[in-house]
Amino acid sequence: MNTIVILCDTLRRDHVSAYTGGKPLNQCWSAEAPEWSVLTPNIDRLAERGTVFTQCYLGSTPCMPARRDIYTGKYEFLTRGWGSLEEEDVGQDLPSLISQAGKVSYLITDHAHLWRRGGENYHTGYTGFDFVRGTTEDPFHTDPEPDDFTYPATDSKYMEMLPHWSKSIRVRTDELEWPTAAVFDKAITWLEKNHTHEDFHLHVDCFSPHEPFDPPEDLVKLFDPKGYNVDGWWHGMEYAKWEDRMTPEQFNNGRARYAAKVIHIDRWMEKLCDTMDRLDLWDDTMLIFTTDHGTFNGDHGRTGKLQTHQFDANSHLPFIIAHPGGTGKRCDQLVQLVDIYATTLAAAGCDVPEGIHGVNLLPLLQDEPLHTRDFAIAGMFGDSVTLTDGDWALHQANREENQPLNWYGKRGSFQLTSRLGDYQNGCRPVSGTARKGPDPTWLSDKNQDPSELDNLAEEYPEKLKEMQGHLIEKINGLNLPGSCAQEQLERLELVSQGAG
Repeated sequence: MNTIVILCDTLRRDHVSAYTGGKPLNQCWSAEAPEWSVLTPNIDRLAERGTVFTQCYLGSTPCMPARRDIYTGKYEFLTRGWGSLEEEDVGQDLPSLISQAGKVSYLITDHAHLWRRGGENYHTGYTGFDFVRGTTEDPFHTDPEPDDFTYPATDSKYMEMLPHWSKSIRVRTDELEWPTAAVFDKAITWLEKNHTHEDFHLHVDCFSPHEPFDPPEDLVKLFDPKGYNVDGWWHGMEYAKWEDRMTPEQFNNGRARYAAKVIHIDRWMEKLCDTMDRLDLWDDTMLIFTTDHGTFNGDHGRTGKLQTHQFDANSHLPFIIAHPGGTGKRCDQLVQLVDIYATTLAAAGCDVPEGIHGVNLLPLLQDEPLHTRDFAIAGMFGDSVTLTDGDWALHQANREENQPLNWYGKRGSFQLTSRLGDYQNGCRPVSGTARKGPDPTWLSDKNQDPSELDNLAEEYPEKLKEMQGHLIEKINGLNLPGSCAQEQLERLELVSQGAG
C-alpha cells in the first residue's frame, strides 16, 4: 500500500471541522475561543474516506521531539530533549526502513528546523527530499532593509526571527511564494510524476499554521475585516498571558491570522485531494493527516505553547487516516503520534521492529478488535509529565531543583537552555535548568472540564493518587535506558509521595 503522512505544525483540533461539525469555536470545548467557525471541507474529505480518531494525544513536544516520536516509534521526552536522530535511530527510522525495503520514500517540507543543528539529519533516510525556503528563522534573505523600515517595538523571543520573517514576507509576489502553497504544490507535482511507484511513501511536513502568522490578507479578512491594518501587530503571538503583551485588537487579529493559515492549508488540501482523485490513488493509499501539537489561543488566558502543563488545547490533537474501504467512521481508542511509525511500516509491507512504544493501528482501520493503550503519556524534557485515559488527566509537576535529570544521547541541541556534562555510561548530566512551571500538580475531569481550567487535585485526593500510581506504572513499563525511569520518578516527586 502507498503511504502518505501530512504533518502540519501547531494545528488546533477545534480548527478542523471534522471535529467541530462547523460550530462556532466558543461552543466547542473552550468558551475562551473566538466566536467564529473555521470550516475545513477538504480536510473533511479525508475524514469521509477513513477514520477520525477522537482521542489522539501528543507524546513528546514541541516540534522536533514530536518528529522523533514519529520517526522512531518511541517517546523521546523522558530521555532527551529537542535534537536530531541519535546513532541508534539511524537506519531504524521510518523512512530508512521503507527505503531499505526497496520502496521509494520522499520528504517535502518547509520546516527549517529539520535543517538546523538539532534536527539536521531527519531527511537522510529518504530516497529523495525537497526543501522550501523562507519559514521561521531560516537565513534565506540577506538584503539590506529599506531606509524607512522599522521593526516593531518588542522584547519578544522572536526578535532574532523578525529579520528573516519580514524579508521572506516582503518578497512575495504570487501565491506559490507562500511556503504553504509551495509545499503542497510540490507534493502534487511529485504525486503526478511518481504515483506509479509501488508502495511509495510521501511525507509532507508543513510548517503552517505555526507562526509567523502571515497568510494571504484576503483570508485574514474572513475573520477580521481589518486584515493586516492593526497598529503594533507583527507576525508572532507571544508565549505568555496575552493581556500582558497584547491589546484586545492585536489578540483578535492574531487569532484571525491563525485561523486564516488553517484555511490556507485547507484550500491546498483541495488541490491535493483532487490530484488523488484524478490519479485514482485512494484505493491503494493510506493517508495520515495530523499535527505535532496544538497551541493556546486564549485558553487559560494564554497564547502560544511551552509555558505550562500540556493542557487539552496543546495535547489533544486532530488525527485522521484516510484508507481504502474507509467509510467516515469515528474511533475513540487512545492513539498517539508514536503510532504513526508502526502503522506506516505495516501499511507499506515492512516489518515493524520490536521494543517500540507505538501501536500498529491497521486493525482498527479494518474494523478488527485492537486495544491500543490504557493511558497516553506526554510531556517536554525536564518539565511536567501528563497522563490521561481520555476521561481524567494528570499533569505531574517536577520538584523545584528538577533533579536527578540526565540526557540520554550523545547529540546536543541548539534549543537546549540547560547545560550538559560529559557523556559517560550512556548519558550526560543536565544542570542549569529548573523548569518549575507556574502551576502545581494538576488533576482534570476532562468530561466535565474539557479545557482543564479547574484543578481538582485537592478535591479528589484518592483519584490523584490513583492517577499517580498509573503514571509510575507507565514510566516503569517503557523500558527506558539506564536508570532513567527512577530518575524521572524522583524528579517528579512520585517516589517521595509513595504514590501507587
